[in-house]
Amino acid sequence: MGQKINPKIFRLGGVYTWGSRWFANKRRYGEFLLEDVKLREYLAKKLKIAGFLEVEIERSINKMKLIIHVSKPGIVIGRGGSGLEDMKKAIERFLIHFRMVRQKNAATRFWKETGKLKVEIAVEPVKEPNLCAPLVAVSIADQLVRRIPPKRACNQAMERVMNAGAVGVKILLAGRINGAEIARREKFASGSIPLSTIREEVDFAISPALTKSGYIGVKVWICKKKST
Repeated sequence: MGQKINPKIFRLGGVYTWGSRWFANKRRYGEFLLEDVKLREYLAKKLKIAGFLEVEIERSINKMKLIIHVSKPGIVIGRGGSGLEDMKKAIERFLIHFRMVRQKNAATRFWKETGKLKVEIAVEPVKEPNLCAPLVAVSIADQLVRRIPPKRACNQAMERVMNAGAVGVKILLAGRINGAEIARREKFASGSIPLSTIREEVDFAISPALTKSGYIGVKVWICKKKST
């Protein structure tokens, strides 16, 4: 079971909570869901330099609250909070453009009824970046793109994760590793990763690395603490 399902989804509701918290009827659910997906993709690209981890989205009537988790909050906040205002305006412009495109392409006129959306932003710092699977996976992928040997990149990442207090870590690479003619899979592991135990706090992330030989998939599992 542990190899066939996303470990975070497997623990949703018990260990982890939902990233999007809102209610919608059948007519609006699809529009809200697509908007959340596109917004997450936009923020992941825009805040990559700040160590973007995730964003929690809460909705109410004509109001959206975004809780952005980054490892370098100072880059997002800026001097005197100017970065937050710029980020708020950029998100509002993105949502307006997205809704205009959807209104032209779709038969529904849902967005005409919603009116102007108010956006609130809160920035939360990541206490320990080395215990966050998405940040570790992105770090390894960036090193592979820069032609750093995969074995060295993975071993150094595992050492940092274990020194940060993790119970276990596992890294899986798949693709034309080191420019090989035939694609293969390589696994690096340290400690314990009990994927079938729901009580365990297991973080998981996937990050592709586009090298000259093609894409190399990077999967990271991190067991943060032992259940009692």
